[in-house]
Amino acid sequence: NSCGGSEPHSNNSGGGGQNHTIITLGGGGGVQGYKSQNKFLNKEILELTILLRNAEARERSLEVKYVALEAKVCQVESKYLVLLQDLKNPVCSSSEQSPAREVISRLLEDALNNTDPTGHAVFKPHPVSEYDVFGFKTVPEEDDEEEKLVAKVRALDLCSLSLTDPEVSVGVKWENYLSSTMNRDMVHCPELKALMRSGVPHVHRSKVWRWCVSYHTRKFRDSLAPNYYETLLGVARDKPNPASKQIELDLLRTLPNNKHYSSPGADGIQKLRNVLLAFSWRNPDIGYCQGLNRLAAIALLYLDQEDAFWCLITIVEVFMPQDYYTKTLLGSQVDQRVFKDLLSEKLPRLHAHFDLYKVDSSLITFNWFLVLFVDSVNSDLLFKIWDAFLYEGPKIIFRFALALFKYKEEEFLKLQDSMAIFKYLRYFTITILDWRKLMSIAFVDMNPFPLRQILNRRTFHLEKVRLELTELEAIRQTFLRERDTHTDAGALCSDDEEDN
Repeated sequence: NSCGGSEPHSNNSGGGGQNHTIITLGGGGGVQGYKSQNKFLNKEILELTILLRNAEARERSLEVKYVALEAKVCQVESKYLVLLQDLKNPVCSSSEQSPAREVISRLLEDALNNTDPTGHAVFKPHPVSEYDVFGFKTVPEEDDEEEKLVAKVRALDLCSLSLTDPEVSVGVKWENYLSSTMNRDMVHCPELKALMRSGVPHVHRSKVWRWCVSYHTRKFRDSLAPNYYETLLGVARDKPNPASKQIELDLLRTLPNNKHYSSPGADGIQKLRNVLLAFSWRNPDIGYCQGLNRLAAIALLYLDQEDAFWCLITIVEVFMPQDYYTKTLLGSQVDQRVFKDLLSEKLPRLHAHFDLYKVDSSLITFNWFLVLFVDSVNSDLLFKIWDAFLYEGPKIIFRFALALFKYKEEEFLKLQDSMAIFKYLRYFTITILDWRKLMSIAFVDMNPFPLRQILNRRTFHLEKVRLELTELEAIRQTFLRERDTHTDAGALCSDDEEDN
């Protein structure tokens, strides 16, 4: 009875003879009660949702404030260390003991030691991790107090920058992009180019680098056996190689400040040896050149041995001009002249300043080009440069080389002495920490930057360098002939012969 009150209704189900009783609520009143209850619950849910959202918003706001304060503390601590060093020099230069000298020395000691067993530090800045995420040592082990202080200041500044880094939003963009390509290969496109220029997050770098290497070496790999790398390694083990001795000598010199290569038993040493030996057999024209070890070592921090081997091929055989890593270093010499042309065009004041004081910047920049800034910039910036380089190629080296000079142009122009300029040239890149500013200079301020211009200038300078090398070789041959002609071996005798 759909309209009845609360009268029970019995229903016999066949078979078991059990009775099932269904209680039906009164029509109008029961439904209205449910509606009222539902309305009340909906109101409660809405109010709770609003409270939850407000709490989440407050939590996010507090997190942002906390990170901002943490970054500010790092900045203050960094300035504090610099101030201590500035105070120490004039105060502590005096031979006599003074309360100020004792306090400053104590403060410096507290600041430089990560551990304090006594727990009585006057003021102790944030402890700095011994190694960064890439395995590079953050503070040197040397006894030089000033170097350790500078390194710790740099580490605190990097910490401050990372806390205010927009890398979270960059990470979200990468997550969205990689999700959209989950069932297909990545392809060259403006979106990916922009992402590569913003830097690849640490967690995705292995995957992205592997794709870049595969993309650039496909034309080689498609025509080779799948076990090509292992075959080369087998040959390297069975046959002596002229390059193997130099490779062995350079293994521990490669990245001594990185824990993966700092000792004979470090996990990266054998991998590095394998990659370099395999490459020397693939490319006997080069065999091994100092610099290749650093390139391979950086690749191995994110790639397995075989992919690192193909990464080395991407750099040497795909990206760089011929003879870049051969004995003459012809391609490298050419690029230094191209870079000087670009420096004159993009940064004319700085170029004129170097000319005025007869400073040859190629004494420093030559190594930037040869090993792609390894050991020249801080590690976080280094890998962001490599991200863009593995996607776009060698034009990136020119962009960042110019950007580094542009970043510190005003500091260079203040120096009025060739020795001071050259001294600053040797270390100024390590002082550059703000990668966002550097990226903006490289990819915005340096525009336009057509590849065609670089290729044309390479062609022009290549002919000039070849001509100069030919002339030098002719002079060398003339000298050797004249030496042979004028040297009379029979006229030479020992003291014993003279005595007789």
